Parts: sequence; structure tokens; C-alpha cells
Amino acid sequence: MAIKEAPQYRKLYEKLRKLIEDGTYNRGDLLPSENELCAAHHLTRPTVRNALEMLVNDGFIIRHQGKGSIVQGQPKGIGILSLTGTTSAIGQDNLTTHIIVKPRIKSWEQAFGYEINENEKSMGCIYMERLRLINDTPVFYDITMIPNLNMPRFTSRTLENRSLFEILRKHYHIQIKGGEQKILAITADERIQKHFNVKSNHPILRIDRKMETNRIGFSFFSQIYCNTVDYSLIGRF
Repeated sequence: MAIKEAPQYRKLYEKLRKLIEDGTYNRGDLLPSENELCAAHHLTRPTVRNALEMLVNDGFIIRHQGKGSIVQGQPKGIGILSLTGTTSAIGQDNLTTHIIVKPRIKSWEQAFGYEINENEKSMGCIYMERLRLINDTPVFYDITMIPNLNMPRFTSRTLENRSLFEILRKHYHIQIKGGEQKILAITADERIQKHFNVKSNHPILRIDRKMETNRIGFSFFSQIYCNTVDYSLIGRF
């Protein structure tokens, strides 16, 4: 099934978001006014307002009556506890992603203790494993399960050093809206010892997550192992 072209407000959102992420606009800067954005991009005022509201919801800007749209910068925190995602929170220059298991279709009955519906069970999930390094230090090992529902060509996409949240947003119009998570303290098993290069009694944080999206009835799931010796986890969820 072909993916529909993104609506105009989302295209403007992506353009403005990129300008903030690459530092063209920094914290405290003013974005162009609604009138200026309408004229520059040949858009209606409601379309521009929808784009700006998305930036507000995602924490990139705040809006003040009489002042305009003030840039807050990229939402901070190592994105495990944040809706921004790890890549946005840390920055691509400092983050490396290695694909341990490439995306593939497999059957599933549940996802890390979370229930799934009958449609999800019948179509299976897209399963993958990743190791994520910050400044060349392995910090996150994650297993992800995405419902195999209207996700064309996902298994053929290149995910090495790519943001999963960005791929979902740009190619499938899937935006993370919230979710729930369970946090456990464990010790490293053989698999984790190998990935993190730690001893068997090394403390590890495990986070099981259900991520809810703007697509009705569509959530995806992850189990994330965190080596927090050098990096604490902060952020909003």
C-alpha cells in the first residue's frame, strides 16, 4: 500500500524542526511570524498554526502572545525517558547505532509483558535488535517490536546510525504521543556482558516500554538495557 503524501502542515513542521536541530535557530531565537511563514511557504494561516502547535507539543518552541514563537532548542535528556528519542536528545555526532539483528517479520503473542490485539497477533511484528554507543561507549542495547500493519518496505530500510523515531515520523507519519514503561534493576547476563563488555555481577537497568502513537490502535514496544555507569537517564515522558 502506498504511503500518502505528508500534509502541508507536517512538511512545514519538518522544515522548522530541522532548522532548530541543525542550529540555524538556537534557544531564545524567534521563529518567523505566522504572516512571514504564510508568505514564505505559500500556506494558509491554519496550516502554519498546525505546524507551530506540533513544535510546541514536541517541546521545540513556546508561544507567547505578542512575542511570537520562541525556540527552546532540542528537548534534552538521554531519550530513554523522553519522547524525543535518543538521537534527538544526544545528537547524531555523539551517537552510534549498530544493528545486531536486522528488521525481520516474526510471530508474537505478547510484547515484553504487554498484551497485543488480535490484528497484531495475526500479522506478526517487525523485530530488531540494536546496540547504541555514546562517544564510542556502549550504553543502550534495545529490542524493538513494531506491529506489521501498513509498514511497507520497513524491513529493507537502512537503520544503521539512523533514528527510529525519525524514520517512523518521516516515512510512515507515525508520531509518538505517550506510553507506559516498567523499570527493573538487574545484573548482566551473558548476552549483556558481551554487548557492554562488563562482568556478570554488573548492575544494569532494564526498561520495558509500550509507545503509543498518533495512529489509532497502533503501539510499538521495546525492551531496553541501560549501562548507566557514565550516563544518567533524565527526561520527560
